Amino acid sequence: MRCTEGAVKKFLLKPTEIRVLVPGLGFCFATDQVTVEGHLISYMYREEPEEGGDSGWRFFSGMESQNYVDNPSHTSIYDVNTIANYDEGIIPLLDAPQGAVFERTAAGEWIRVDSDGDKH
Repeated sequence: MRCTEGAVKKFLLKPTEIRVLVPGLGFCFATDQVTVEGHLISYMYREEPEEGGDSGWRFFSGMESQNYVDNPSHTSIYDVNTIANYDEGIIPLLDAPQGAVFERTAAGEWIRVDSDGDKH
């Protein structure tokens, strides 16, 4: 895939390594920390879709700075199935409604976070 500056991204997974895990969920956004550097997803949220086919899901490693996220070359659009191949631990959460926010603990467990930051 070619990013906006013309540099080619070297993804951790090859297209031939992508299995069908969660078909038909639409597209999402994920950072290069996940797809290029191979970090597990530690923060994910679902917002109102921007257009048809958008699942509303946004995926992050949790290590991205605001400057990193603000640079559009560090984020790309993917099929949700592709991101599930990078981190199968997200699959049980993908049916969550719009507004859902999840953080992964150091122990690897997912907790739901309210919009005001309360965890439960």
